Amino acid sequence: MKLYRFITGIDDSEFCHRVTQALNKGWELSGSPSLTYDATRGATICGQAVTKEVEGAEYSRDITLGDY
Repeated sequence: MKLYRFITGIDDSEFCHRVTQALNKGWELSGSPSLTYDATRGATICGQAVTKEVEGAEYSRDITLGDY
């Protein structure tokens, strides 16, 4: 099965660590990162899509994507 996640967060080291953790768990970058400015919070928000192929598993809406 192929899994998809879109990781979002404030543009800081924590966001980078979340993406790095996903990459080290076998997820792959999918497309370019996106950025937007949240004027309410006064912060730049990042987003990065990641995908992962998982053999021998069947998709269910009940799975927790971060566990893979």
